[in-house]
Amino acid sequence: MSEAWQSSACILCECNCGINVQTGGEAAREIVRIRGDEDHPASQGYLCQKASGLNHYQNGKDRITQPLRRREDGTYEPVSWETATTEIMQRLIALRDQHGGESIFYYGGGGQGNHLPGAYASATRAVLGSRYRSNALAQEKTGEFWVNSQMFGTHVRGDFEHCDVAFFLGKNPWHSHGIPRARALLREISKDPDRTMIVVDPVVTETAKLADIHLRVKPGRDAWLLAAMLGVIVQDGLADTAWLAEHTDGAPTVMQVFESIPIADYCAIAGVPEEQVRSAATAVANANGAAFFEDLGVQMNHHSTLVSYLEKLVWSLCGHFGNAGGQFTVAALQNLGGSGRSSRKTPVVGAPIISGLVPCNVIADEILTDHPDRYRAMLVEAANPVHSLADSQKMREALRSLDLVVVIDVAMTETAREADYVLPASTQYEKWEATFFNFENPENYFHLRKPLFAPLGDSLSEAEIHARLIEAAGLMPQDLCDELSSILEADGRDAFRDRFLQAMAEDPMVAKIAPVLLYRTLGPTLPEGAAEGAVLWPLTVSMAMQESESLGRAGYSGEPMSQADQLFDAIINGHSGVVIARDEPGQSWQRMGTEDGRIRLALPELLAVVDTLKAGPADTRDTQYPFILMAGERRDYSANTIYRDGGWRRKDAQGALRMSSADAEQLGVQQGGQVRITTAVGSAVASVEINDRMQAGHISLPNGYGLDNEDGVRTGVAANELTSLKDCDAFAATPHHKYVPARVEALAV
Repeated sequence: MSEAWQSSACILCECNCGINVQTGGEAAREIVRIRGDEDHPASQGYLCQKASGLNHYQNGKDRITQPLRRREDGTYEPVSWETATTEIMQRLIALRDQHGGESIFYYGGGGQGNHLPGAYASATRAVLGSRYRSNALAQEKTGEFWVNSQMFGTHVRGDFEHCDVAFFLGKNPWHSHGIPRARALLREISKDPDRTMIVVDPVVTETAKLADIHLRVKPGRDAWLLAAMLGVIVQDGLADTAWLAEHTDGAPTVMQVFESIPIADYCAIAGVPEEQVRSAATAVANANGAAFFEDLGVQMNHHSTLVSYLEKLVWSLCGHFGNAGGQFTVAALQNLGGSGRSSRKTPVVGAPIISGLVPCNVIADEILTDHPDRYRAMLVEAANPVHSLADSQKMREALRSLDLVVVIDVAMTETAREADYVLPASTQYEKWEATFFNFENPENYFHLRKPLFAPLGDSLSEAEIHARLIEAAGLMPQDLCDELSSILEADGRDAFRDRFLQAMAEDPMVAKIAPVLLYRTLGPTLPEGAAEGAVLWPLTVSMAMQESESLGRAGYSGEPMSQADQLFDAIINGHSGVVIARDEPGQSWQRMGTEDGRIRLALPELLAVVDTLKAGPADTRDTQYPFILMAGERRDYSANTIYRDGGWRRKDAQGALRMSSADAEQLGVQQGGQVRITTAVGSAVASVEINDRMQAGHISLPNGYGLDNEDGVRTGVAANELTSLKDCDAFAATPHHKYVPARVEALAV
């Protein structure tokens, strides 16, 4: 074992906590020891127990190390990189020329710590004319993206470090994190008598147990709960009217809607005592700073876009934006949320495309049709839609019907097994990699981490793969590459930038392939072989032009171009991450994207839906499916599916179905007993964990289980064998994974 500690990051959730590792083991290719990196600007040495299993990813099951091509009999044969890239681009270009580039669909672009592939893939997509894309964000966040766009014109986050009220809606940060040092921070808030934690969740989660107020809402009734809170704020005169007049438009319209809300009736529908709802609303209204975080518990549930809107109205009416401990806008290197706008629709179904993302629940229907504008090819990168999207069998059917499927990934995933070509990517610890999930304030940071190991076998970084695809198509201008490299060596980055911009103006193709062109020219000059980091250079220039003041306060001095160079060099050399921006109080207002810089409170499309709440909830359950299944709960040993080996789990190895003792008694099932879960699209067998964290009629399965490994061993239930494409949000088409009508039957011992 190497005694040296190397810096890197965990890749299991958006926080990407800094880690220090020691390597060793077989062929010195294993992660042997892991500890938190105290030098990391955000995590500061914090680490949860899930990171201890990272070697199960680095040396996981089903690893692929050479390009594979499907034979006619469905098996795979190894081929050279030259053969694979040439054949793939020939077939994709033929499809483009016959059916248009819009027939080539792209899914993925990176995981929780793996975002550079999306940047390099943009070059391949651009030369093919691929217009339609999607990824996991379209399963979760597009409703919130749209609301943010309409109200603020930008993305907003909550300042939990400095708030005196922390409000978690459909979120259990004890397991899902989403905020730096999550468990430590939750404990700090819960122990502080001057701070209040409010949790909205039907389950008594670990976070709910720490809460001062747990609003234990009935599954799928969050809209009535939040409407009742808004009723309290408006009817009890708790809104900050002076602040609203100064900073917002539409407040009178909104307040008129909630003046007539029957608070007691809505609390009863939500299943939460009225006095609790009033206490929560009053705490938010009286706070100096209230920070809110909504997550998948509501974003994959009924009324998800409406709930995102109501949540933002709660804190907006109380003036919690641009203040310490409230909501803020982010000084970021890259905005992963996009614009949030919905200006296009999908070609077949006509579903809204929000932030450029096709809703995941319509992808199969966009393929399984004879419509002339259907998708005919799919490029999947660092993603596993067969396992992660609703109705897995329908997604398999869709992939099998395409003219061409290409998968770029580390492992032979469920999706890769449906592909015509599988291209082996290096793991996140075998290449330079980064994440754009950096949402901190007042100091924001960025972390480009160096590889711990050389690539295994013939695997390559995605940057190299896309460069080779462009070269296989004959589209890499070698003369320009040579010229740019010479200019960079002789005259430096300023001259390089000037010639690069000139080349883009002269030839539109140069702009299309800019990421791989930078990789081939700027990349080889970067220290320690950090070629994959080349694509960050234009992002630092863009950030310096937009955020010069914040960069200056973080120590990057001079004119914007000088700041950009300093920032880029700091990122390349800062192996534990670096602070990239420092905000002053109130700076969030400068990033507002609305025309007049004010918050737009009245959204007519959603206020109209508020009016329909008066009719009460439509009960989607019936005698055939009397339970509500929460498909994809976060637990102690559930994580994203880059852990394909279930051996990392120290408990709950098979991912038990959780249910209340009342339900278990009614079904006649004991702890550990076997049951069959049946939904409208499938069924599965699971063992039972009797747990009174669950309400009667509410059951749950964890995320991250049910992978079909090459050794034939499946651990637990693949939850999306049970979820439906039809059950989704009316606005954003995000799936109702947290509200799946189901039947449960005890199996004989």
